[in-house]
Amino acid sequence: MSPKKPKIAVDMDEVIADALYKFVSLYNRDYNVPLDLEILPGNEIHHHVPEHANMKWFEYINEKGFFRDLPVIGGSQEVLKALQEKYEVYIVSAALEFRNSLEDKYDWLAENFPFIPWTHIMFCGEKIVNTDIIIDDRIKNFIDFNGRKLLFTSPHNQLITQYERVNTWHEVGIKLL
Repeated sequence: MSPKKPKIAVDMDEVIADALYKFVSLYNRDYNVPLDLEILPGNEIHHHVPEHANMKWFEYINEKGFFRDLPVIGGSQEVLKALQEKYEVYIVSAALEFRNSLEDKYDWLAENFPFIPWTHIMFCGEKIVNTDIIIDDRIKNFIDFNGRKLLFTSPHNQLITQYERVNTWHEVGIKLL
């Protein structure tokens, strides 16, 4: 019997799926105003739009299809595939927060990460997972998590210093492979 592999929980949005790019693209489409992808450290995208459009991101994220065609974060496919040799990899997403995201996220994963079986996809509310490692961009998902916490860099978390940080999937590979 082979030894049990350690388990890794991997978030979707801003970790393997580039929702920020999609927000910026939709904002540019709707307002014909360039919005720089350089979001100031510690800020969310809505901090960089005019007040009249401040809640537009919430409309976008609740639209059917928003999550279906997000760009893949560079290197995530290759590193996650390699991680499967050494770890049990689970995708864990708070998909229940946005009702229309469930089907979109499942189809997106099937298309972009076909090597991750449906048994290793967890759509939830709170991420109360029992894994050895979690890779996430939101520190709220680290609360009550006892394993190794890897904070995946996104503009909103750049001022946070109390967690082990990974800026790219290349760095994830260096730390975990």
